[in-house]
Amino acid sequence: MFTVTTSRITATDAQGQQHTVRVTRRGQWRHVECDTCDWRQRAQLLPRPKAERHLAEAHGAAAA
Repeated sequence: MFTVTTSRITATDAQGQQHTVRVTRRGQWRHVECDTCDWRQRAQLLPRPKAERHLAEAHGAAAA
């Protein structure tokens, strides 16, 4: 059975609104999900840059 682990990447846009992307690891795959707009993507490697790119492009938010 696989262990499920979750991490969060949080960023704030120019209006001060906070956006969160969750990275959940299930086996060898990571599932990247945005809590703001329900965007989802599967990533085998390097999920954090994908999450940061989504925050910047879709929400105009820069991760700290």
